[in-house]
Amino acid sequence: MTTIDTIDTVVIGAGHAGLAVSRLLAEAGRDHVVVDRGRIGESWRTARWDSLRLLSPNWMMRLPHWEYGGPDADGFLPARRFVRHLELYAESFGAPVVSGATVLELSTAGCGAYRLVTDRGTWRTRHVIIATGPGVPRVPAGLREVVTAAAYRNPAQLAPGGVLVIGASASGVQIADELNRAGREVYLSVGRHTRVPRSYRGKDVFWWLERTGRLARTIDEVRDPASARREPSMQLAGRAGELDLVTLQAGGVRLLGRFDGMDGSRACFRPDLAETAAAADARMNRLLDALDEYVGDAALERPAALVAPAPTPVVDVHRAGISTVLVASGYRPDYPWLRLPITGPDGQIQQARGITAAPGVYVVGQRFQHRRDSAFIDGARYDAAYVVQHLLACRAEPAA
Repeated sequence: MTTIDTIDTVVIGAGHAGLAVSRLLAEAGRDHVVVDRGRIGESWRTARWDSLRLLSPNWMMRLPHWEYGGPDADGFLPARRFVRHLELYAESFGAPVVSGATVLELSTAGCGAYRLVTDRGTWRTRHVIIATGPGVPRVPAGLREVVTAAAYRNPAQLAPGGVLVIGASASGVQIADELNRAGREVYLSVGRHTRVPRSYRGKDVFWWLERTGRLARTIDEVRDPASARREPSMQLAGRAGELDLVTLQAGGVRLLGRFDGMDGSRACFRPDLAETAAAADARMNRLLDALDEYVGDAALERPAALVAPAPTPVVDVHRAGISTVLVASGYRPDYPWLRLPITGPDGQIQQARGITAAPGVYVVGQRFQHRRDSAFIDGARYDAAYVVQHLLACRAEPAA
């Protein structure tokens, strides 16, 4: 007979968002457990490439009652050291983490309670907070035998030959740059992207975004919430200096339009590179105009615009010597264990400030969940605080 433990709250996910929630629950004296399919910060251990550094500066690693205390506040922490940062955070308050617990089912249990089944135990609980991250890699239809950004580790892992990278947001441009520096012939398929300078007027772009209130902008303040939540990650690398289409092109990376499918061995691309790059540059320049206006000073020299090559509608991957197709086109939501009617047509959990239609079930860490920085390490603390505050304010009886 399966033993069922009764507990006030279960947090699903032991990444930065789940641990932020756990810290606030512990402070409030709420009995809870944090379950994770792996270890603390598992995705940072097993779904990131070896050389990855955080895109945001170290001073932005702020969690409830926990900040970066190292010597390089303006630096960018390697992923492996960020994992240690999370481990130390969990140790600082004795986070009740159950590792290696894959969630199999979350369903109603009657009388206002929920039943969470994992391969390491089952809990009956009044409250569930889902903090599982972005989901699974999104792979364009028709593509097979690809390497995803989540599975990529280093250039030596890939078969000899050229590489077609699909996706030019943060992961795509960084991986393309690394492969190019390793001497690979790299083709980069570019879709809609967000271009910003790494620094401006001597300050990191994140300093400006925070100082001007852009990271605190809420979903209620934007004209098109759905589009805002689909906004691509910024073309940045966790190091000083620029990394964008201009620098990649100058380094020898071949730029192509948006990937439009395979026809046998022929990879097809839309003739939209110039238009897509121009739109990203226009958005960047509007941001820099606003920064200049904020400081009340004249505009500085702007990053160079891309001189797009003539459209290349088709590349025969065999003739081009391309041995690997690497997909870095983002993630899609994936909740195969969720038995509650709280997801929308796109599979995303529907919520308002982390509160779902299922009483007592919350979510933390979604892209633009409430603030623009909701999915950032630094921004999760705001949503965590609101969700925990709402949970504590609700009258909760024992889930007997």
